[in-house]
Amino acid sequence: MLRQKFKNKFSQYRFEIKHVTVFLVVLIIFQITFAFVQKISLNNFLVQTQTWYQKYSAERLAIVTSTSMELLFENLFIAKTVEDYEEGKIIYSFNVIFKQQLIQKNVEDICLILMKNHKLYVIDSGQKLYAYLANRLEPYNSEAEKHTEGVKLFISIKEKMKGSETIFSTLKNQKTFNILVPFVPNGEYLGVMYMKITPDFSFLTEEVSSNFDRAAIIYSVLIFIGLLAIFYVSSQAVKERNEAQKKLFDEHEENIKKQIRLEKESLFTKRIYHTHHKAEKIIGFIKEDVRKIGQEDVNEIKKRVITYSNFISRIIYDMKWYDQEINTIINPMFHTNINEVIRFVVNYIFLRISSKNEMFSFKLELDDSLPPVCVNEFVVWEILEPIIQNSIDHGSKKSVSIHISTYYDRSQNISQIKIADDGVGVKQELLEVLDNGIKRIFLENESTKRMDGTNSGYGCYIAYQMAVEKCGWGLDVENMPGGGCTFTLTIKN
Repeated sequence: MLRQKFKNKFSQYRFEIKHVTVFLVVLIIFQITFAFVQKISLNNFLVQTQTWYQKYSAERLAIVTSTSMELLFENLFIAKTVEDYEEGKIIYSFNVIFKQQLIQKNVEDICLILMKNHKLYVIDSGQKLYAYLANRLEPYNSEAEKHTEGVKLFISIKEKMKGSETIFSTLKNQKTFNILVPFVPNGEYLGVMYMKITPDFSFLTEEVSSNFDRAAIIYSVLIFIGLLAIFYVSSQAVKERNEAQKKLFDEHEENIKKQIRLEKESLFTKRIYHTHHKAEKIIGFIKEDVRKIGQEDVNEIKKRVITYSNFISRIIYDMKWYDQEINTIINPMFHTNINEVIRFVVNYIFLRISSKNEMFSFKLELDDSLPPVCVNEFVVWEILEPIIQNSIDHGSKKSVSIHISTYYDRSQNISQIKIADDGVGVKQELLEVLDNGIKRIFLENESTKRMDGTNSGYGCYIAYQMAVEKCGWGLDVENMPGGGCTFTLTIKN
């Protein structure tokens, strides 16, 4: 169950190639940053280790040298005096120790700094040592002698060295050590052994650092190759998915187009069927007017017959095209007077039937200031006629009074057409506003009739389609408190 939930949760997210690219870039940046930080940490560790080992190595070398000097000093004079030894033998013995240290590349300076009778003596060879032992060595002269750095260091801490007899070292320029080792042959403090040593272990750190760099480069290259492989596999997977989605979208688009085409064809068929009986009625009116020629004013009959004929032409045009061009509906060349269309539809369509006095009556209140609209007059006819017919057919009364009024609001430049009746009104469920913002009465196959009919549910639908969808008008309906309903058409000029 938990696995299925995780799978469902994960499947909600879509990973595009850009997501994989960002992921790989982040990993590469992380790897580079990690290698850089690790390199810095390693270098710091090597520097600290080298510094410690340099000091340790320098001090050990100084201690060993000083110990060797002390042992030699003690062994030479343990049973004999200076006069008992040959001068050359003493000089040679001490020169060996001095020269052995100086031939090392890390040792820059070595000497004995001894105190005798409150005088300072600097010894850096067997000759000077022999002279010192024979009391022939001159005291230290800072102007003529070398080893000034060691002498100054000893003078600055000689009392401390005499009291503690411990090794003292200083670091110069982060690489050179000045080391003072107490010189105490036979346990007697005579002075110090001074050594200036610059131990160099950079070759070790460089070797370790270069090995790390090689390992980091090889590791980064392997990671990069792995990421490239992941990127390639992911890109191929995303490519295949996108191709499958494209095919699915193309198929879905084709199905939608097919569905829209079928809906248009269905709408076209129903529109023809709905207007067929109107055409038959208009043809009957034309025949009747033709028979009246000579009995009434010929010009009036001619004008009426022409209007009837134009309406029939519009119906025929509608039969030719199920998807009408918008410029045949709305066009600046049209200047339709809505009041005239209302008068014609009422007087020459609805009031020409024989039972008009028994079934319905009309009351017109038309505002003469109503501006013309850029809509084909027969489209206005197609909008108004189904609404008026709805009031007649669905009033559920023997005699229905229909009140048609127009009004023009100059301040807002809005025209309104109201078609009201005193019937029983519209069912409340048909006035429900759906999620798409359209009332149910304006949907296809929703009828206001109180009984089923073969041609029901289409009049208000086609009026809404023509007025709102094609012309951009507003269309609403509401029941009146005293009975009946009112259809309101709102036109923004």
